Amino acid sequence: MSDVHVLFRTDGPVARLTLNRPAKLNAITAAMGAQIVEYAKSVDRNDAIRVLIIDGTGERAFSAGSDVRMLDDLGTPWEGRNRADYDRDYIAPLLALRKPAIAAIDGFCIGGGLEVAMCCDIRVATPRSRFGAPEVKLGWHAGSGNTSILPRLIGFGNAAHWILTGNLFSANEAHRVGFVQKIADPESLQDEVDALAHRIAQNPPIAVQSAKNIIRQTQGTSIAQGLAWENDGYTFCMSTEDAKEGIAAFAEKRDPVFTGR
Repeated sequence: MSDVHVLFRTDGPVARLTLNRPAKLNAITAAMGAQIVEYAKSVDRNDAIRVLIIDGTGERAFSAGSDVRMLDDLGTPWEGRNRADYDRDYIAPLLALRKPAIAAIDGFCIGGGLEVAMCCDIRVATPRSRFGAPEVKLGWHAGSGNTSILPRLIGFGNAAHWILTGNLFSANEAHRVGFVQKIADPESLQDEVDALAHRIAQNPPIAVQSAKNIIRQTQGTSIAQGLAWENDGYTFCMSTEDAKEGIAAFAEKRDPVFTGR
């Protein structure tokens, strides 16, 4: 499935969403945002899909964020504030994904593009990639995660440095502070991300999605609360057919066959 500027395809249990507007650094228009919303929801509904990859077309950019003209479509201040409720915010459904998501980043990853990458659980980037939150230079700050999620990913001081200066940072710096988990050569980026996605997809989906949910939820809680949620998730996973299959396969020295039940 595809439209002109958003591509979507599947390879077995792995889906790939590609921002396909390279002439404009894959800046996201309102129409593209609506497509991202629908694709994200369809990924969550489709049990056959276990992992989502998000990337951008071309060598210049993963995404330069929202097309500035998109800001004219936000409506009144109240409508803009409630844009997620009106399906105008493409970040909300990506952030709500139950399935693991991996960002394959080549080139600029800035503004809303940085927020798309933040919605992913793992980020792999090329050495030529550049990262930043330049909104403050234009008179506002990000409205879909940079100020709340970025500090949890890279620490308060590093996030303040990125957001308050609006500067661009190298792939090495993004890797140093933990925003990027791995740096890959441009020629091998897609192969490495594909291999990572398929490796995750081999694991039982209930356990993977439970682990992702707990990792996300416990970022804003005490360790005691996090451990309680972790124990609940563990107990549920141990009651599944997949857990029984995993134990049996280990004892029988064979590869497990997980069904998501």
